[in-house]
This record gives sequence, structure tokens and C-alpha cells, in this order.
Amino acid sequence: EVIRKRLLIDGDGAGDDRRINLLVKSFIKWCNSGSQEEGYSQYQRMLSTLSQCEFSMGKTLLVYDMNLREMENYEKIYKEIECSIAGAHEKIAECKKQILQAKRIRKNRQEYDALAKVIQHHPDRHETLKELEALGKELEHLSHIKESVEDKLELRRKQFHVLLSTIHELQQTLENDDKLSEGEEGQAASVDTDPKP
Repeated sequence: EVIRKRLLIDGDGAGDDRRINLLVKSFIKWCNSGSQEEGYSQYQRMLSTLSQCEFSMGKTLLVYDMNLREMENYEKIYKEIECSIAGAHEKIAECKKQILQAKRIRKNRQEYDALAKVIQHHPDRHETLKELEALGKELEHLSHIKESVEDKLELRRKQFHVLLSTIHELQQTLENDDKLSEGEEGQAASVDTDPKP
């Protein structure tokens, strides 16, 4: 409890309050000193206490200055860290963009490779044009053949029609001839059966 109270009264524990109290007591003793030797002794004690107080004050000022410099240094470090974090975020964003671009390029390359494999299975353009030209010529030749066959078929159809017409006319003629023959034979028979006058 005593130590706690002393620390609370003393502040940071440097003993400044105690030294000031001792200085005041020494000053009062010096003022009340009877002999010169006792006064000189009290005077020396006061100087010693003042030196200690000045030393403590100087030390405190140095600590204060050091703390200010440390705060400035920490502030500078804090700003540098913030700048580093911002730079790291920018780099991360840039890396993400690069990764997306790399993925897109890789996907395009895979698609290009797949298309190249498909294209390799097919003949090149020169050969394809040659085949198309050959097929065109063959198609034209077949078209001529088709036209020729159709012309021949039409001619044969007309000839067959003429043949059928001729056959039909011939049948009519034969039938007419048969009828005439039968008519003549009937007349002849009737003539033979008639009595002679």
C-alpha cells in the first residue's frame, strides 16, 4: 500500500516531489541554521539537491524530445506502411488483371489449337479448289449426258407414238379390209343362192 501511494504521488517514479520537498526543508534549515558550518553544509545539500533536480529535469526533457522524435518517426513509418499497403493493393489489382488476361490468352490458344487440329484433318484450299473444279467438270459432263439422254428419250417417245399411231391405222385398215372382204363374200354367196331367170 505504501509503495502504491508513493508511486501515485511520485508520478513516473523519478522522485521529483521528494527532492523538491527535501530542497524546501534544506532551505528552511539553512535559513534557521545558527552556525556558519551548519549553514555551509545545508547550502551544499541544497546545491546537490538542485543539481539532482536539474539533472532529472534535463533527463525528462531529453526523454520528452526522444518521445517526440519517436512519434514523428512512428508517424513517418505509419505513412510509409500506408503507402506500401496502397502500392500492394494496386499491385494485387494489376496482378489480377494480368491473371485474367493470361487466362483469356490461354483459353484463346486452346481454342486455336483445337481449330488447328480440326483444320489439319481437312485438305488445304488448293486441293479443295482442284476437287471442286473436277466435280464441277464432272457435273457439267453429267448434265450434258442427262440432256442427251432426255433428248433421246423424247425422240424415242415421239417415234413410239408414231409407231403406235401407224399400228392403230394399220389395224383399222386391216379391219376395214376384213369387213369389205366379208361383205364381198356375203354378196357373192347371195348371188350364188339366187335362182337364175
